[in-house]
Amino acid sequence: MMLDGNRVQTLKDRMEAVMSGSFEDRLAKAIQRGNRQREEEGSQRAKAARTDEDYRQQHGSLRIELSDHIESAIKKMVSHFPGFNFKTVVSPDGWGAHASRDDVAGTNRRDVTQLYSYLEILVRPYSSTARIIDVVVRGTIRNKEILRRNEFSLLDEADPTNLRALIDQWVVQYAERYAARG
Repeated sequence: MMLDGNRVQTLKDRMEAVMSGSFEDRLAKAIQRGNRQREEEGSQRAKAARTDEDYRQQHGSLRIELSDHIESAIKKMVSHFPGFNFKTVVSPDGWGAHASRDDVAGTNRRDVTQLYSYLEILVRPYSSTARIIDVVVRGTIRNKEILRRNEFSLLDEADPTNLRALIDQWVVQYAERYAARG
């Protein structure tokens, strides 16, 4: 490998500059460089931790906004169908709302079947590995699952308006199917 004359001279000059100072000076400079490097790595770690905390806060505020919207939409649907029980959901599975009702069908005592209908929409908890907002819907009408969907968006790309519109669409879709079968 051949180096041009200027580059060889530059390396030679550097070595002379390093060796020209006393051992104490070189040692002090090396320690300063090490300290600067450690501080930079620490600030990068702190920045990454702040970023994760920022994502967590963004997820929290979006979760509150969406779960409030979910509650409102499901309450409105329940007001149109007497017999549904509404409850707010705060669980390890997520935050949102659940509406359900039990019906009985049959013509005589031996022929009685219990029919269960429900709609549940949840915003799943924050995951630091995925950094997404995840909304899940499950719906059953008369013991038959008719709706099971999952919508997620990266927190950087999450659009609350689109997610609210999607929640509205799910509730309207469930209400239409329930009205047709119930």
